[in-house]
Amino acid sequence: MKTLGHWLASPWRRSALAALAGALPVFAFPAPSLWWFAYVALVPWIVLIRTAPTGKRAAYDGWSGGFGYLLAVHHWLLPSLHVFIFLIAVLLGALWAPWGWLVRRFLGGMPGPGRGLAALAVLPSGWLMVELVRSWQGLGGPWGMLGSSQWQVEPALRLASVGGVWLLSFLVVAVNVSVAVLVSVRESRVPAVAGLVATAAATSAAWVWSPRPDVDGRTRIAVVQPGVVDGAASGDRRFDREERLTRQLVGRDVDLIVWGESSVGFDLGDRPDLARRIAALSRATGADILVNVDARRSDKPGIYKSSVLVGPGGPTGDRYDKMRLVPFGEYVPFRSVLGWATSVGKAAGEDRRRGTEQVVMDVGHGLSIGPMVCFESAFPDMSRHLAEDGADVLIAQSATSTFQHSWAPEQHASLAALRAAETGRPMVHGTLTGVSAVYGPSGQRIGSWLGTDASSSRLYDIPLAHGTTPYVRYGDWPVQLSLLVLAGWCVSEGVRAVRLRRPGPAPRVPPARTAHESPVRPGR
Repeated sequence: MKTLGHWLASPWRRSALAALAGALPVFAFPAPSLWWFAYVALVPWIVLIRTAPTGKRAAYDGWSGGFGYLLAVHHWLLPSLHVFIFLIAVLLGALWAPWGWLVRRFLGGMPGPGRGLAALAVLPSGWLMVELVRSWQGLGGPWGMLGSSQWQVEPALRLASVGGVWLLSFLVVAVNVSVAVLVSVRESRVPAVAGLVATAAATSAAWVWSPRPDVDGRTRIAVVQPGVVDGAASGDRRFDREERLTRQLVGRDVDLIVWGESSVGFDLGDRPDLARRIAALSRATGADILVNVDARRSDKPGIYKSSVLVGPGGPTGDRYDKMRLVPFGEYVPFRSVLGWATSVGKAAGEDRRRGTEQVVMDVGHGLSIGPMVCFESAFPDMSRHLAEDGADVLIAQSATSTFQHSWAPEQHASLAALRAAETGRPMVHGTLTGVSAVYGPSGQRIGSWLGTDASSSRLYDIPLAHGTTPYVRYGDWPVQLSLLVLAGWCVSEGVRAVRLRRPGPAPRVPPARTAHESPVRPGR
């Protein structure tokens, strides 16, 4: 132990170890069989931080671990952003510096049971604040939230219907804190065990009492995935392949056909011939077709990514323009300052334009859909609002051709399970290339995935459910609760600081006493 302490005395070695410890939780994401690893993956990082000699060093350990976490969860961006991904990880990793300070504040030294018990509320709350800030679209969005590693765990999906992915992240961190206390702080083992018992009780209560979506209908939706098409005129050849795959659905009693992101590379107003071909497919299959147009608009300036519904008579007029764009991939933040990123990676040469509002589309057959584009499926609030607005099915149109040989396609497809469980609405994740998947209203997978090598059309028989989940009704209440926890702690710390600075009352001096002779009684 003395040798380890001497080795950790080097700030660079300690930072490197913190970065490695911060990267550990990411191993719980790609492999469904490793979901349990998320509940112990933070333990080495927490134990390292609590041994920091000062609060400043603990903040550095938090920063270094945040750098490792972000670099690991976004490592598949390296071919596109090159060295820029390290700069992003350094900047955003700083969000974990206050969390590192909090870990030492509550678990450093020899914390008693009171501090250990408080840590089970404050440290998960601090982690949620980090996830809240980095979930802002301008900072890259909520990709790789810790709770999303639980997308295949049925009790966790039930909890997601109560408090969304935020509640899952809170509980995962709480379990990690409990385990870290168990293995490193003997004086606080009782509250650590209490934390584990409380987490198990919350999961059991959600399993028993949370409302389950009642299936009250079915719909048949087909996904067309053309796969990778390279070379010159790839847009036209991709369209031809999509057309051929869609014709395979004739006579299959389809209610809706979904094409992937950027499935049409020309504005349909400029290319009426393409609009007529899609309308002919709609007439032949008896279903509306949801395509995704990635092109310069003919009716307004700029390039948009738009979900466009095409029926037997052509475009129906239902159109959703993507609102949340991928930083650097679809626009360059502060282009006047960061425009040099286009010379070192595959950053957008021209910023795409944003839509202004979400849209629910009526596709016939009594079915309403709520479309999203690409990584918008990572934002819990977007799917929640679509469910509130009456969408029966959530649709995400995506394309991950740049990242085919990484774990990004699988991770992206898994997010749809959480969105389905949170809203109680089935979700279709249809891709141009990558992984296409469908999930029922409880987040359960329906059918098999269309993998990265697939070029196919597949029909899914999807259960429909209605009603309102607690998460849709009450929103991001775990975040609001965490804010209250942190505010309460700040107030208590302020009161404590005032008491320590206030001078104590002057010591009371007993009054001087005068000795009197006892009176002499008469007669003596």
